[in-house]
Amino acid sequence: MSRNDIDQRDNREPLTTAKNDLPPPAVEVPRFMGRNIPPLDRLLIRLIPPTLIIGVLVWVLLQPAAAAETISQLRTFVTGRFTWLFILYSVFTVAVCIWLSTSKVGRIRLGGPKAKPEHSKFAWYSMLFACGQGIGLIFWSVAEPIMLRDENPVIPAADGQGAAEGAIVWTYFHWGLTAWAMYCAVAVCLAYSHHNLGKTLTFREATVDILPRWSQRGAGVIVELLAIIATVLGLATSFGFAALQFTSGLASFTGLSSTPMIWLMVIAIFAGITCISAIVGISKGMARISSLNSILSIVLVAGVLIFGPTLYIISMISQTFGSFMANFVNMSLWTDAGITANPLASWQDSWNGWWTVFIWCWVIAFSPFVAGFIARISRGRTIREFVLGVTVIPTLIVMIWVGVIGASAIYYDDQTNRAVSNAVGEDTSAGLFAMLEHLPWVGTILMVVATILVATYYVTSLDSGIYALSEFVSAPHKSGPVFRVVLVLSIGTVATVLLTLGGTAVVDTVQTGTIIGAFPFSFVIILMIINLIRRLIKRDKAIKQLEKDINNPDPSLTFVPDPDGTQALRAPQDRGSMEQ
Repeated sequence: MSRNDIDQRDNREPLTTAKNDLPPPAVEVPRFMGRNIPPLDRLLIRLIPPTLIIGVLVWVLLQPAAAAETISQLRTFVTGRFTWLFILYSVFTVAVCIWLSTSKVGRIRLGGPKAKPEHSKFAWYSMLFACGQGIGLIFWSVAEPIMLRDENPVIPAADGQGAAEGAIVWTYFHWGLTAWAMYCAVAVCLAYSHHNLGKTLTFREATVDILPRWSQRGAGVIVELLAIIATVLGLATSFGFAALQFTSGLASFTGLSSTPMIWLMVIAIFAGITCISAIVGISKGMARISSLNSILSIVLVAGVLIFGPTLYIISMISQTFGSFMANFVNMSLWTDAGITANPLASWQDSWNGWWTVFIWCWVIAFSPFVAGFIARISRGRTIREFVLGVTVIPTLIVMIWVGVIGASAIYYDDQTNRAVSNAVGEDTSAGLFAMLEHLPWVGTILMVVATILVATYYVTSLDSGIYALSEFVSAPHKSGPVFRVVLVLSIGTVATVLLTLGGTAVVDTVQTGTIIGAFPFSFVIILMIINLIRRLIKRDKAIKQLEKDINNPDPSLTFVPDPDGTQALRAPQDRGSMEQ
């Protein structure tokens, strides 16, 4: 069918129902205009991930030393040969976000020109921050500044302060703008594909139409398998570490010791809360817990700022904000080129292997469910509003959080002869609580608040992951609450097996293996971003009309998808016969 035929059909008036009949219920939008998955492909997508995951878990549990060594060698290979790739990938996503927010495509509204946001800005910011980084900041806002305070690259050590300034600035960098740009670039690909083109909310539909037609089916299955496996293993290992950190929080003010029984109880509680949230839905469950996260986070940061070393905190924030802006480009492109002169013996010999490459791999590995959920809750936002909301606002929150919490940790570490450093050295997850112990008047109260935050942030992270995973597995069909509950229980079971049978070492091994999986997945994301750019550049009058029609709930407007599922045309009907 020619472009003229499309334009002629698009210029027709919408069909109307008979005057004496009650109007049929509105059609759910966006209308599905994607590809129907063949039964064999659907079977592969449902069976291969659990089979591979069980195989990996059995291997790691039966041969933990061999598995750890193999995964360590893979990590060394990726770090030694492809640090440059991750660095350039991160810069590429920042550049894409800048283009999206400053060019004319930023005016495009997700869900069509008449779409309205489904959530208030406060609820929206709360949900995207909670699913993206909340639990990571609880863990690293003290640990990273403390671990880097004596030595870090790029930023010169200040007279009399050593490398403390650089430690905080690198923490801004690792958890701020670039990390969120990496999430945002993936999320906007999924959001435009789903809300404007009627595709399923999957990596497959956002990626494969840029490939040759003969390869699209097989590539789609591979892409979806990678996304599902990364999501399941990422959520399961995070589940295990969240249980450990929550136990550390309890121990800080109750005296409880960290035992397998406590771990199981914590996992059961987390899973139970997540199941309830999955049943009641995003608006009632996830949104309310995320809003609670935001309120408790404000209480925590404000409490430390007011009752902690206020003058030191304000001075350090001012100084490190300036240093971050002055050194952002250098940090973004720093590859530690000197270590490439000889083959890397171990990833542990590379600073980037410990930090930047590790964290960028972490972000890429978590992109499937973080970006999928952000895309899901962002209908009605313009692309410009979406990009600024997903990058700038979270970055400011991260920098204020780290500036207050991290600076306080360094201050109390100096005042107590490195007591905080010693606590972090023994247990990285205990860093925040070790700092709060030294806070006068409200230290114990804020320990309780921080412990609750560990739970609520992880529940929202798990909740967002479950919604994204259910889309990957069940698309194009809608998943029900029972299916989401089954997914929660399955992931909780994997976390329980890892912790009880293997302990923290096994959880760490599986988590590192998941991050190694970011290497092949990064190529999928690059291809998907290029496909988004192609779609936006080729967006013409017919595509704009298509976006309107796909998001038109009028049931009298019907469509006939073309065989490729890439276009949809208004079905030719006899308007006169319908009015008789």
